[in-house]
Amino acid sequence: MAEGILSYHVDFEPIGRRGACPADNSLLEAARQLGVDLISLCGGQGTCGRCKVQLLEGHLSPATVAEQDLLSPHELELGYRLACQARPYSDVRLYVPPESLSTPQRLQIEGRDIPVAPDALVHAYSVQLSPPTLDDLTADAQRIVRALERQYSVRCKSVDVEVLRSASSCLRSWDWQAQVSLRQGECIALRTIAAPLLGLAVDLGTTKVAGYLVDLNSGQTLAQHGLMNPQIAYGEDVVARITRALQSPEEAQRLQSLAVQAITQLATQLTTQVGASPVDIVDAVVVGNTAMHHLFLGLPVKQLAMAPYIPAVSSALDVKAREVGLQLAPGAYVHVLPNIAGYVGADHVAMILGTAIWKAQGIILALDIGTNTEICLANNGEMSSVSCASGPAFEGAHIKHGMRAAAGAIEHLRLADARVEYHTIGDAPPVGLCGSGILDALAELYRIGVLDRSGRMHDHPYVRSRDSEREFVLIGEEASPNGLAITLTQHDVRELQLAKGAMRTGIEALLQANRLSDEDIDKVVIAGAFGSYIDVSSAIIIGMLPALPEDRFHQVGNAAGIGARLALISGEQRTLAQEIARRVRYIELASLPNFPGLFSQSMYLGEYRVLQKQ
Repeated sequence: MAEGILSYHVDFEPIGRRGACPADNSLLEAARQLGVDLISLCGGQGTCGRCKVQLLEGHLSPATVAEQDLLSPHELELGYRLACQARPYSDVRLYVPPESLSTPQRLQIEGRDIPVAPDALVHAYSVQLSPPTLDDLTADAQRIVRALERQYSVRCKSVDVEVLRSASSCLRSWDWQAQVSLRQGECIALRTIAAPLLGLAVDLGTTKVAGYLVDLNSGQTLAQHGLMNPQIAYGEDVVARITRALQSPEEAQRLQSLAVQAITQLATQLTTQVGASPVDIVDAVVVGNTAMHHLFLGLPVKQLAMAPYIPAVSSALDVKAREVGLQLAPGAYVHVLPNIAGYVGADHVAMILGTAIWKAQGIILALDIGTNTEICLANNGEMSSVSCASGPAFEGAHIKHGMRAAAGAIEHLRLADARVEYHTIGDAPPVGLCGSGILDALAELYRIGVLDRSGRMHDHPYVRSRDSEREFVLIGEEASPNGLAITLTQHDVRELQLAKGAMRTGIEALLQANRLSDEDIDKVVIAGAFGSYIDVSSAIIIGMLPALPEDRFHQVGNAAGIGARLALISGEQRTLAQEIARRVRYIELASLPNFPGLFSQSMYLGEYRVLQKQ
């Protein structure tokens, strides 16, 4: 920075980016310089209201007219500002809400630590063993047991056979010093004194797999990463994968191997980031829907495809990692949280655990939105849940220009003054629409009247026909980096209506079962890969979510991943997860007598209201 130019220190939390900002620059310019990817559809003109930040410490320039128009008095009172309008008047510390961040940076803050005292099942003990002599012929395994008793008053009841296979050579090469990893009285690993004690939490989703590497001593999340589930090549939804698994034992084994392959890849990438190895992972927790759970464990899935859709097992399980093909610490276990029903699985239990709605007062609606959307209604602690086959449309599949959340994907969009304003991931040239951008496009077309309540596309200067189908041109050929237009077609709209209708049907079924209405809901918790990044106002416009004040909505990221991490670092949380699974009342949508009518009504666009029969 040139000498003599007044500048201030700006700290963006929880991203953790900080640095100098010239006094005459906006916070949006500072964010861009420091690598904080704030959403700004209007390019910093102060018209979209998407670049919200909250002042925690310091002083900023007075609120502009644009801020007074776009922010509520309550938001201004709490210190919320538009980054494109505010300039620093001193050193400042700012909080960046998740909804102001692009998808990749939202992922960065999902790995934040969880406020639960760590109480892992695996503990590490550094021991100094006395070497054998002609006067002391104690076996190596018993020597370990004796050292633990003498040095820590800890009883080791058994030593895993894989540990035994390498213990003798390791003890001698380490000069009889070792770190013993003990899990409920069983020695599951023998490692060097300095080896880290790591755990792995995994959310095995239908479309995506998320992994979190955790320090079991502190409970701190050290690294996180996500990747596409390679099983997707065998079907985009769980029904297709179940069908594939039923073709032959070899196909079922292939699907199981692909799940293990994804988790192994995550374990390798995460441990590499912290200078460790997968063998340093001494405990793991895996959550997923019931079908993913069964395919991962190699359990039968035929009964999941036939009414009444019964899981092979619903209780929590502990299996040796090597039994499912995971190469972690020699005797490491994988803990799998309990299932609730055939289509409400361990990931739903983890979501309830991670959001703590099980103990919340009031009426709480929690949605874990994905290829399969699970919804829970907590009525002062009484919980009921449904599963909705929402499909992968809102994740970009079956949409003409849909794509995953990668560089160049339009993630937010609005139509203003006969022009399309948008924000792409990484500020790259637009190449397609990811889930949140698809939802915005649908909502905007309905808002300006291009789509009617039935989803039919009407005439507009941007509407054209291609291959006998109408489509709305969002990005024309001349503005596209590859010369191909980005559009939303009539077929896309129908696919999105099916997904939206499934979710809204689930919400309405839970409300009816509890004799409640939209207005009774005190809080809506939105989780899941897609749900974390959507514009809530867009979801309300199309009727996917109840028309409630936006301050009742809370987007919490990958709540199933949070629940998996809680279970990883705390035995008490594992016990609590089992209690949650027992308390949830499952409602099978297909068994509801009014299901067909409910679903058909739910597909209409616009604020949702059920037409009651006279």
